[in-house]
Amino acid sequence: MNTSILLRRVLPAALILILAVGGFVWSSRAKPVPVVLKTVDRGTVESTVVNTRAGTVEACQRTKLSTIMGGRIEFLGVKEGDKVKRGQLLMKLWNDDQKAQQTLAEAQRATAMQRVKEVCTTAASSLREAERQTSLRGRGYVSEAREDAARSEADARRAACDTARADIVQAEARIRVTKVEQGRTTLYAPFDGIVAKIVGELGEYSTPSPPGVPTPPAIDLIDDSCLYVNAPMDEVDAPRIKAGLPVRVTLDALPKQPLTGKVRRVAPYVVAVEKQARTVDVEVDFDLPPGGLLVGYSADVEIVLSSRPHALRVPTAALIEGARVMVLNADSGKLDERKVKTGVANWEFTEIVEGLAEGERVVISLEIEGVKVGARATAATNDNAK
Repeated sequence: MNTSILLRRVLPAALILILAVGGFVWSSRAKPVPVVLKTVDRGTVESTVVNTRAGTVEACQRTKLSTIMGGRIEFLGVKEGDKVKRGQLLMKLWNDDQKAQQTLAEAQRATAMQRVKEVCTTAASSLREAERQTSLRGRGYVSEAREDAARSEADARRAACDTARADIVQAEARIRVTKVEQGRTTLYAPFDGIVAKIVGELGEYSTPSPPGVPTPPAIDLIDDSCLYVNAPMDEVDAPRIKAGLPVRVTLDALPKQPLTGKVRRVAPYVVAVEKQARTVDVEVDFDLPPGGLLVGYSADVEIVLSSRPHALRVPTAALIEGARVMVLNADSGKLDERKVKTGVANWEFTEIVEGLAEGERVVISLEIEGVKVGARATAATNDNAK
């Protein structure tokens, strides 16, 4: 058998073997991992903190009114939901005994005033008589003893007049005392507002709230013209929160109406509640409160600590521990690791100071199995890149 015949027989078999091995090797190669990519772009990046538990819409003025002393409700001039004006009488307890005391004091004042007229008129007459006796004594018509007697009588009458005037002052003081006592049985609105709740009905006995005893107030009055949000913030975030910082407010009752505001006050102490994280209360004023806002609504606040407009940014989900990201190398088709320097960050975006350029694409699907440095990858069909 010559060489040419041998080659014709062996060469096809060798080619078939080579193709079979090559096909096996090609088919056994790991398939590229589909990854979701995001283009590095520019936009606003904010550093924010949020409340640890739901905040509450509260009124700038809210008072729970109770009479100083207990008694039977004689007058109830409002009902729940009524709007009232400052100084308006809301409730009065039975106080006829105190009114009688006032009437008695006024009668005593009237008697004292009449007594003043009588006594002081006599005192003025005695003074004139004493002056006449002094004049006569100077001309030698009366004795010195007669002059002294007239002068003593005038002094006594003047003292009686002063005493009568003091009785008027005393009677007026009694009247003021009775009015103060009546004030212990009445409730007036200390400011314009709306009556939220009333405890008690006409004719029922109303009991005041002594210190340390959780007795319901007679009337709960709210000033609904001024509202704010009180929200607990984690104690770790408290040192970075200052008055005047911008805030975004979200209400569960009005989810489609995001509101803006500013930090009004940061509490100067930490609230420690058993089995709960330590928090600091923060008060937030609305820039423009919406209509229909009710006291007691739950609210979430997001305080903007700092903001970077037009910052180079990537999704925060693209970052790997140690300030690293993965990029798809267009030439090799493999995933490369890139060290970056970050700036302002939140749960959505992170500012990139160094390490990436605008337009590059980073991997954000780090949770997919097989995504690692050096792995072959391809852009997923649901590529989010711009």
